[in-house]
Amino acid sequence: MNTVHYQAIVAAPGFALGVQCNADEITAIDFLEPRPELAPETPLAVEAVRQLHAYLADPSFEFGLPLRPAGTHFQRRVWAEIAAIPLGQTHTYGQLAKNLKNAPRAVGQACGANPYPLVVPCHRVIATGGGLGGFNRQGGGFLLDVKRWLLTHENCLPG
Repeated sequence: MNTVHYQAIVAAPGFALGVQCNADEITAIDFLEPRPELAPETPLAVEAVRQLHAYLADPSFEFGLPLRPAGTHFQRRVWAEIAAIPLGQTHTYGQLAKNLKNAPRAVGQACGANPYPLVVPCHRVIATGGGLGGFNRQGGGFLLDVKRWLLTHENCLPG
């Protein structure tokens, strides 16, 4: 079994966030089942924890973390579209697919591969008709509860 080493863990309401980084860049942020915080091990992890706590306290906080370039060209295009969704709004997979001239399923797969949730707010992408859709490559359970909490936190939960 491959155990992930986090440089910090941030506790959030009903979930936690595992931060992976090197000295210069955030390499991943993972949604985790609720657990205690893990004190940051590096200066960048300290800053990531500060920014994640700032967002959890105030959803209008704007992240400024150095992110390691990741993903395919298409995934990066999808993530750029997602990053442009304003606070308090959602877009559907179909809307993003139309903007990118691609299929909603491909957009959903790229969204699920996002290594920087919250910083790249993939939770703002919902299904046509206002349903939550999937989240982080999951169709239900714990992660949909996280998505619901994030959308409520940002005051954009679909009707």
